[in-house]
Amino acid sequence: MAELFNIIFTTGFGYSVLRVTTPILFAALGALISDRAGVINIALEGIMLTSALAGVIISATTQSAWIGLLGAVIVGALVGLLLAYFSLNLKTDIILSGIALNLMAAGGTVFVLFLVANNKGVSSGLKSKVIPNIDIPLIEKIPIIGPIFSGHNALTYISILSVIFIFYLLYKTPLGLKIRAVGENPNAADSVGISVRKIKYIALILSGMFAGFGGAYMSMGYLPYFTRNMTAGRGFIALAAEAMGGATPIGTFLTSLFFGFADALANNLQTLRVPPQFIYMIPYIATLIGLVIYASRKQSQIKRIKKQKIKQL
Repeated sequence: MAELFNIIFTTGFGYSVLRVTTPILFAALGALISDRAGVINIALEGIMLTSALAGVIISATTQSAWIGLLGAVIVGALVGLLLAYFSLNLKTDIILSGIALNLMAAGGTVFVLFLVANNKGVSSGLKSKVIPNIDIPLIEKIPIIGPIFSGHNALTYISILSVIFIFYLLYKTPLGLKIRAVGENPNAADSVGISVRKIKYIALILSGMFAGFGGAYMSMGYLPYFTRNMTAGRGFIALAAEAMGGATPIGTFLTSLFFGFADALANNLQTLRVPPQFIYMIPYIATLIGLVIYASRKQSQIKRIKKQKIKQL
């Protein structure tokens, strides 16, 4: 137990939590946007994986990390657009469409990587670029705080700023009002002239863009290359983080930190004599615990609402 405390209460562990939270937070924000519009983007895992490969290929081709990032985000938006077309125009079940995209991405990325670089599972043949780390002036010199918050990949800071952006978008702009209106009552939104299909399209495209940021971070920040199935379930963990966070930007940020803590703990426990099978389970156990807490809270809210209705009667 003492060794565990020595791992957790260090600046290195705090730095690691923010580092591993980044892709989860990006994907969770993507899930938040689509959820508030009344559509579930279960294809986050596949979008992240596709964008991760796209970022590596484009950055290797252009020899520019930022163009690679732009390409990854555009690819994420295109996959989100594809999901929207399947579900809104072709009237397919959005859950099944999302699962299909996830499965296609899992095998398709390996196939495309082989075609492009003749590599099987790892992009060792591509000289891709990496998004740089940033040292924050003044903060980097502050003891404890500096080593935790300074020196992260640029995308880590972008993910934190994205929380503010999503909050402003949802609660301070006409588009955000329309997204929330469509998610809460599409019939009422349609009756006042809001195009429900258009808003859902926009929400899924934005959702794909944020998942694209998360995928780009995986292959251009977290690791400097692409590997097969490197997202390792983070898209699904992001869905749990968004649900547990109450579909709010701040709540989603805090729950993403919780899952990032669990992931960082699993990474650091590898230095101790802990069975690796247990270590690999930690992020998913945390996900199950989070969903149980979320379900219990929702049940208590439903019971409270029913009691209030009974009293009114």
